[in-house]
Amino acid sequence: MKGIVLAGGHGTRLYPVTLAVSKQLLPVNDKPMIYYPLSVLMLAGVREILVISTPADLPNLQRLLRDGSHLGLDISYARQDEPHGLAEAFIIGAGHIGDDPVAMVLGDNVFHGNAFYDILQRNVADVDGCVLFGYPVSDPHRYGIAETDAEGRLISLEEKPAEPRSNRAIVGLYLYDNNVVDIAKNISPSARGELEITDVNRVYLERGKARLVDLGRGFAWMDAGTPESMLQASQYVQTLEQRQGVRIACVEEIALRMGYIDAAACHRLGSQLAPSGYGTYVCAVAEEFGHRPG
Repeated sequence: MKGIVLAGGHGTRLYPVTLAVSKQLLPVNDKPMIYYPLSVLMLAGVREILVISTPADLPNLQRLLRDGSHLGLDISYARQDEPHGLAEAFIIGAGHIGDDPVAMVLGDNVFHGNAFYDILQRNVADVDGCVLFGYPVSDPHRYGIAETDAEGRLISLEEKPAEPRSNRAIVGLYLYDNNVVDIAKNISPSARGELEITDVNRVYLERGKARLVDLGRGFAWMDAGTPESMLQASQYVQTLEQRQGVRIACVEEIALRMGYIDAAACHRLGSQLAPSGYGTYVCAVAEEFGHRPG
């Protein structure tokens, strides 16, 4: 499976900060925002990843993530000159996707849950159609909303409905088979001139090829695209990391635990980040895995 991190847009909800810097490079607690969606793809076992962003922001994202080889990944980059909708990512990334299925995650989404690794591994194993992830919210009119029947089967999708049929929002993580490229190329722009991801998902639904995975109790999902939600995400991550002594979305640790790099490589990465607390943590994880400094 190929992966896409969609880190485009102008970040207007975070103006004036994002007049000068990419939203995805802003800190959510102790790490750049883009580490959170990147870690999702890594946990899903996806190692060939395309980062899509604006021409102005791509150089800084490349400076941060490089070609991904230090994490055992293959990261490439593509430009999105203007934000023409989430579904445009599959057109921009058609060459990257090739003949494979694809997982796309939005660059400002933060996920955390004890069973998340298992959920990801179970659902990326064999994607036939599309797999969407639902999460209960208190303000469903702000999101794409999924309605299910009594048996939990997906029966309708609405984009920011005035009168929502459920409170289950579609989060910014999507799994698709290879048909998504042709579907994205053939949908029409919406009234706001964008290629809507909901329209892509509706095609799969009409074909009987869309299913919903419910992320409920014990799980956290945050869209960190506003000052308020970014602060909430930072506070959530900080609280858990301080209480549990582990770090969320530490990409070096994930690369080590997934077998993408060895303990010596992990320790080198941590040493490069010293004397920050994050770098010290990465070194400690490497030592737990048997690396002996010196």
